[in-house]
Amino acid sequence: MTGPQEGRWPVWKLALLLYPFAAGAVAINLFLLGLIFHVTGWQAIAPVTAVIWSIPLGVPATWAAGRWVRGLMDEADR
Repeated sequence: MTGPQEGRWPVWKLALLLYPFAAGAVAINLFLLGLIFHVTGWQAIAPVTAVIWSIPLGVPATWAAGRWVRGLMDEADR
């Protein structure tokens, strides 16, 4: 018997697949935020610092992306 959940990717699997991309996007956004801060008189954020901070900050971004993709997949299945 096949149920409606069979073959459906859970959010956590999608999140594992999307983590490198979401963490990379977070790193780019942090670096660009550092450039904006530099224009306003603050110290710029170094690229390496942005990458280091993107490792933990990429987790909630990845979870949000996984939920969004899961919703798109559910909508496509309907």
